[in-house]
This record gives sequence, structure tokens and C-alpha cells, in this order.
Amino acid sequence: MSSSDRSPGPVPSTTAAFHLQAVASFAVSLAAVTVGVIYLPADPWVRAFLAVSVLYVTTSAFTLAKTVRDKQERLTVVNRVDQARLEKLLAEHDPFRPAA
Repeated sequence: MSSSDRSPGPVPSTTAAFHLQAVASFAVSLAAVTVGVIYLPADPWVRAFLAVSVLYVTTSAFTLAKTVRDKQERLTVVNRVDQARLEKLLAEHDPFRPAA
């Protein structure tokens, strides 16, 4: 089996435009919440609590996204290693070789 017969690795499915849209959406939403918390007619300690809560949710979302991505990448690597092992076994297998 030649290297051209092998299936290509995973191809990224996002474009630069999608990446830009995701970053812009995140920036706009975070800015909107920040402005909302700043101008909220409440005591400063209530605004501070909400600000810390927004930061906590934001960092938790990043952590979750990174965890999901890392797991997906790990599974992709494992699948590619398994595929390479299978291809090696199939390349070395000779069904017409007499049993030893």
C-alpha cells in the first residue's frame, strides 16, 4: 500500500472568516455584559459580584473548550496510530506463506 492510498488526516473544518466571527462575537458579548454590569443601578458590591461571576463563567468556558479539544485531538492521534499499525500488519501478512 503506497502512501498515496492512505486516507488523509483530519482536515480543519473552520475557515478564517468563521474564526474571525467567533472572536468578534465573543468580544462583543463580553463587552456588552461588562457595560451592563458597570451601568447596573445597584450597589458596588453587587456589581463586583456580577463582574467576578462573568469572569468565572468566561474562564470556565475556555477551560471546557480546551478540554473538549484536547480529548478530540487525543482520540484522533490514537485512531491514526491504530490505522498505521493495521496497515503495517496487513502489509506484512502473506496468506500464502506456509505455517511454521
